Parts: sequence; C-alpha cells; structure tokens
Amino acid sequence: MNEVSSASGQRGLNMPLQPAAGDDLEPRLYDFYRAAIRALQRARVPFLVGGAYALASHTGVVRHTKDFDIFTRPSDCERVLEVFSAAGYRTEITDPCWLAKAFSGEDFIDVIFSSGNCVAEVDEAWFHYAIDARVFGLPVQLCPAEETIWSKAFVMERERYDGADIAHLLRAYGERLDWHRLLERFDSHWRVLLSHLVLFGFIYPYERGCIPAFVMDTLLDRLRSEAHPPLTVGRLCQGTLLSKAQYTIDLDRWGYEDARLLPLKEKPVS
Repeated sequence: MNEVSSASGQRGLNMPLQPAAGDDLEPRLYDFYRAAIRALQRARVPFLVGGAYALASHTGVVRHTKDFDIFTRPSDCERVLEVFSAAGYRTEITDPCWLAKAFSGEDFIDVIFSSGNCVAEVDEAWFHYAIDARVFGLPVQLCPAEETIWSKAFVMERERYDGADIAHLLRAYGERLDWHRLLERFDSHWRVLLSHLVLFGFIYPYERGCIPAFVMDTLLDRLRSEAHPPLTVGRLCQGTLLSKAQYTIDLDRWGYEDARLLPLKEKPVS
C-alpha cells in the first residue's frame, strides 16, 4: 500500500483492505465488471476504482448505479480501451476532454481520465495516494478521498449535484484529509472548496470541528483580502466550470468569455 503524507494522519498505512460495494449486483453486471477488472490486472494497466463503489468504501453510502467508474491517466486511456477491445467489449471515446466507455451489450464502464471541465485531470498523485480495497471480491485501489472531493466539487448541473457526496466525504475523512494537498488541488478555484466547506457547517453543525481551523482561516483570509474583483481576460464566466448547460446564456447573449476556453496561464488567480 502506498505511503501517504503525515497531513493525512497516516491513513492507509498497515490497514486491512477496505470493503466496497458490489457483491449485491445482479449476476450479469457483476460478471462484466469483475471480468473487466481482471483483464486490466492481467495486462498490468494501472487504474483506480471510483464512483459509487469508492464512495461506499469511503463513506458507507451505498448507491446502486447503472455503470462502473474506473479512473486512469490520460496517457493510459488508449491502453485501457485496447485491453477492453481485446476482451470483446465495444469501446468509444465519448468526450476527448475526459471520458471514454466500454460496452457489454447495453451495460457499460466509464473510463475517466479527467473531469468534464478538464480541471481535475488524473495524474500520478491519484495513484500515489490511492487506497487499497476489495471490489467484486478483487483487490483494487480506490481514488483518494482528496482527489474525489476535488473532481466532484465542480459538479453542479441541474440534473446532478455532487454536494451531498462532498459533505459525506468531509464527514468521514475531515480530520484525516491531507488539507495542504487539497488546497493545492483547488488552487485558483479555492472559492469552490470554500463553498462546500460553508455548506458542510450548515449540514452538520456538530461536525464543524473536523474541518481544521487553519483551512477556514486561510480561505476566509483570501476572501477578506479581495477588496476588488480580480483582473481577468475580458468579462469571464467561470460558471461553465460548474455546469455545461446553465451558463450558455452568459456566453451567447451577455458577452461573457468561457473560462473553459482560456489557456491556464490566462485564468484568474482567485
């Protein structure tokens, strides 16, 4: 098991494999997902388990979904799809920014290598801090809680909002999170993290203490220090990083620039 930083409370060291959801699936899905995992393991292609199965292990929240999520580096996505194709599954690049799929009939596996807004790309740190577990009776590695929070924090569509997942992860891991790494992950998007932390204090009034004081102090100091809006390139709308559909009017009618289209170096620092 990978060693984690001291800021995470040494979680993951010398711990038994954590259980995860999956053993109560209908046989067709169980066999498909298990066979897909075994194919990747035999081919020695690195991947992580995320989605509902990681959430169940991290938080105890069991949610039955119609798909299975695996995460891989962008550079390994093609290898993953080649393994799945060789195993007889139909594959496709669904969105070159972040998502591919493998199909067995109408059932499918999501192959995720970034986030829909291209912010939370899967990199080496995801694997370095991965958590050992069992899914479908097989030893696997789960996406770390920090990176799961980072990628889920931006999902704020009308039909899907991952705020409850964030709250449950904070409740389960708050005192053990590597907060320095999490702050670095959000970087210039720190307001998104702050918004979830404020809501967490509302959702769980008696759990507010699990968020370290230095985290709130750091973020609130940043907020207080902004007497004026930050300089940006033109009139920027960062709502598109939270929802693909709900801010189209800002771009099409109100003349805002789409934050997704700007080079990283030109994006605002706060």
